[in-house]
Amino acid sequence: MTTVAVVAHSKKSFGKGLGELRRVLHDAGFPEPLWYEVAKSKQVPECAKQAMSAGADVIFVWGGDGTVQRCIDTVAGTDAIIALLPAGTANLLATNLGVPQDIAQAVDIGLHGERRALDTATANGEHFTVMAGAGLDALMIKDADAGLKDRFGRAAYLWTGARNLEASPVRAKVEVEGRRFHKGKVTCVLVGNVKDVFGGVEVFDGSRPDDGLLEIGIVTAKSQSQWIRTLGTVVLGRTENSPFVVTARGSRIKMTFEKPTVYELDGGVRKKTKKLKIKVHPKSITVCVPVPNADLVGEKD
Repeated sequence: MTTVAVVAHSKKSFGKGLGELRRVLHDAGFPEPLWYEVAKSKQVPECAKQAMSAGADVIFVWGGDGTVQRCIDTVAGTDAIIALLPAGTANLLATNLGVPQDIAQAVDIGLHGERRALDTATANGEHFTVMAGAGLDALMIKDADAGLKDRFGRAAYLWTGARNLEASPVRAKVEVEGRRFHKGKVTCVLVGNVKDVFGGVEVFDGSRPDDGLLEIGIVTAKSQSQWIRTLGTVVLGRTENSPFVVTARGSRIKMTFEKPTVYELDGGVRKKTKKLKIKVHPKSITVCVPVPNADLVGEKD
């Protein structure tokens, strides 16, 4: 008999809310799932641990990318199975995996979908599944989190991105697989484990979350006009044509900044740091995905 757990961020919602989730699980044969509600994503790890200790076979995670990241950081490397209930603003992991913002469909995927082993990566020891970013990317998210995101949704990112376009670049040294890849001023460094890291825009074309590699993009644009040109090439899928972007792939990345720099993991801002060490952990998490999943991680040849 499958044991189902729900770890829910109570301030996040979609569909008809947690009441609908209870009804859908009841109708599916799970009238009394293990149930944990939190008011902040930092409370998720303890709930995830309790769910595993109680014998949960599948942990449904209700919330945004930050909630999911906290849970995955806790259970990565274990036998835990994660099912996504995308109740956040961007829901980047769910979007990349094809999990819809429909409670009944998402529950069905969690109960009957394919169990897919995916890579995670750690940044200074903390797991993420979608992206890590430093510089403008993190500043944009930090400002959006300061009340704007709850009021304006995705539009908050556009506003804060424009406001931070003139952010001062910082000198940095970036190593990939132990070799120097870049040295000089940067305004944004982005590491991705999936294609879509900006809601509908495939920044890292060809990226797959189960290939043991990460994509890295370094942006050196300084002025507003240079940023507009850079964003234009990204939206058109021509990142490699931008004179202000350099890219690479690898399983180990090290960044050293001249001064403490804010960074983010899966949309959650972390304290400033002068060093970021990022490492891939191949197929270290199991996530429920739709069947068939031809669009999940790229079609097989």
